[in-house]
Amino acid sequence: MKHTISTLGSHSALDVSEGAKAEGFDSLVVAQKGREKTYLGPYKSRKRGGREVGVVDELLLLKSFKDIVKKENQDFLMQRNAVFVPNRSFAVYVGYDAIEKDFKVPVFGNKYLLRAEERDAPKNQYYLMDKAGIRTPKKISSPEKIDRLCIVKVSEAKRTYERAFFLARSYEEYKERSESLVKAGKTTKEQLAKATIEEYIVGAHFNLNFFYSPVHEELELLGLDTRRQTNIDGYLRMPADVQLELLKMAQPSTIEVGHIACTLRESLLEQVFELGEKMVHAAQKEYEHGIIGPFALQGAFLEEGKEEFACFDVSLRMPGSPGTRFTPYSGYLFRESVSFGRRIAMEVKDAEKMKKMEKITT
Repeated sequence: MKHTISTLGSHSALDVSEGAKAEGFDSLVVAQKGREKTYLGPYKSRKRGGREVGVVDELLLLKSFKDIVKKENQDFLMQRNAVFVPNRSFAVYVGYDAIEKDFKVPVFGNKYLLRAEERDAPKNQYYLMDKAGIRTPKKISSPEKIDRLCIVKVSEAKRTYERAFFLARSYEEYKERSESLVKAGKTTKEQLAKATIEEYIVGAHFNLNFFYSPVHEELELLGLDTRRQTNIDGYLRMPADVQLELLKMAQPSTIEVGHIACTLRESLLEQVFELGEKMVHAAQKEYEHGIIGPFALQGAFLEEGKEEFACFDVSLRMPGSPGTRFTPYSGYLFRESVSFGRRIAMEVKDAEKMKKMEKITT
């Protein structure tokens, strides 16, 4: 029985679904009530004017995303021989324990590596970057030791998966800005106690979006992007004096709302591939199965005699930036632009043919 490619109805579901259809697979989206219109309406597969349009073949509608682990819902996916593609929403709404222990549907990728994105997890992204020898921002052990421009990576009060990051140049600024955020209900003292403090990297920001193929044992660079964030993007478009006035009333926020596809100077690509290879090798040593499929290194290129990439975040699953297909890098490899959704479907197809499904699923 041919596989169906499935994912959670959020984050990157349309990219996954379009990629599945492009490679001849059926697509199945698991949606939550109140958030299903996108998949039931404009992008539902159907015939229109004698042609096939839309990319979502089937919808499994749940009261809550976390209900996906209920037996009847897993049975529904199993009956369709589903391969499930994890995204950030899957990790956030379903939870790592449920994914690792209760979710029995084959997951494309290493589901045991998803937890490493959390900064307080054992063998987390910082641990992996250290093992890989990838440059990271200097960590500051406590607010009292802030002696340079730093970014405080703290979670929001209610949506703990979202960020209430802020900048501080001294302990005094840290106290002033953290107390302001707590007072405004943006974060809590408990979240501040768990926050990571690191030097602020001044450079050109890029997300380096890779795909590691266990079937072909090859690392691929599929595209690059950078982020659109609210409301920091608005602040940056204002004169400095206006920014300073606004800072007295509210801190800028860095909640991600979109991405911009971008390219990189060709002479830097060798460094980019070296970074990706280092991360793949480190994960293979530290985690059973290692990296399977998509991952990204998020950071900035610095100019210190030569351009060097400093990584301040790692993504270990499907990226949320479908625009990467409009960068040239997948075309350089496949001679046509390939999205992450389609690249996953290509890997599933190759694994089916070569009887290597166990290499790409956990």
